[in-house]
Amino acid sequence: MRGRRGDRMTINIQEHMAINVCPGPIRPIRQISDYFPRRGPGPEGGGRGCGEAPAHLAPLALAPPAALLGATTPEDGPEVDSYDSDDTTALGMLEFDLLYDQDSCTLHCSILRAKGLKPMDFNGLADPYVKLHLLPGACKANKLKTKTQRNTLNPVWNEDLMYSGITDDDITHKVLRITVCDEDKLSHNEFIGEIRVPLRRLKPSQKKHFNICLERQVPLASPSSMSAALRGISCYLKELEQAEQGPGLLEERGRILLSLSYNSRRRGLLVGIVRCAHLAAMDVNGYSDPYVKTYLRPDVDKKSKHKTCVKKKTLNPEFNEEFFYEMELSTLATKTLEVTVWDYDIGKSNDFIGGVSLGPGARGEARKHWSDCLQQPDTALERWHTLTSELPPAAGALPLA
Repeated sequence: MRGRRGDRMTINIQEHMAINVCPGPIRPIRQISDYFPRRGPGPEGGGRGCGEAPAHLAPLALAPPAALLGATTPEDGPEVDSYDSDDTTALGMLEFDLLYDQDSCTLHCSILRAKGLKPMDFNGLADPYVKLHLLPGACKANKLKTKTQRNTLNPVWNEDLMYSGITDDDITHKVLRITVCDEDKLSHNEFIGEIRVPLRRLKPSQKKHFNICLERQVPLASPSSMSAALRGISCYLKELEQAEQGPGLLEERGRILLSLSYNSRRRGLLVGIVRCAHLAAMDVNGYSDPYVKTYLRPDVDKKSKHKTCVKKKTLNPEFNEEFFYEMELSTLATKTLEVTVWDYDIGKSNDFIGGVSLGPGARGEARKHWSDCLQQPDTALERWHTLTSELPPAAGALPLA
């Protein structure tokens, strides 16, 4: 505003800066003193500074913008992160039961229902299904899957999925990953959310009920789409994880249920190949054609080999076959039973799936099963064993004199 020509109204600089004049909506500044600090009396200031407002012009008591909009400020409570809020609400909730049966070495997973899933299709709905994996381990070998429910955000499955060959060691160290996905026939299936449950939270023979919010788990990019630096970091992290889990760790390739019994009347060892569970897939169709071979080492005459029949297109074969090794109990104590599982292929060499050795040089459950068999003759002892990518060294196979 102008008076006479050449005269201007004088406006204090603090009053001029009382509002924010940056582009966008005009918002009051929270504290003007942050921009124009007042100098107190002292050797340098000597009283009121040159830019200080008169005493009768007190700073405006203006509320912060967040308070004007009705939002929560840090002084009122914790700040809400919209991304985290989306993770815990917009993805949905999953209800399921878990039961560990210690007697039968099985883990029962009852997938009940989901509520409020995130819409994934153009119609605002989804075609959800649930996948289960046991970590760490081969993903394809231990994957279980429910049926797909069409066009719903509140699916009801009521399906029971079961893992066989679960030991107390698995309950201590493994984690169950439960993933909810949307099936898409025209393109790849889409990830909705997941839940990871450490199995150590379960108690034997006690069903535990869960009703948990799905979480967002951003997967790592595939190696082909990674840069050289990211591939190097990924390899380093994988090696670091293996080093933390322990030296000499072998890849799991499935489980096998073996029965051992020393028959004192026939004077020999009866080996029963009962079944396998969650074998690694070796064929392009996602399955294997497995069979089992057994050896009793050392085998000078090369007559200890036995082989089961081939089971076509399965990762959970049932054999129920028995082999007999005629041998004195004292001699058997120096032997090692070698059990290997193979994938049968026509026209080319068969693929090795996994193996385990039982004997005085074995470790853990394999050694205990062997010693119990020798100490309890005429008693059939069934135990689950882990198949590994490499056969452990047959330390119990003593060299011949």
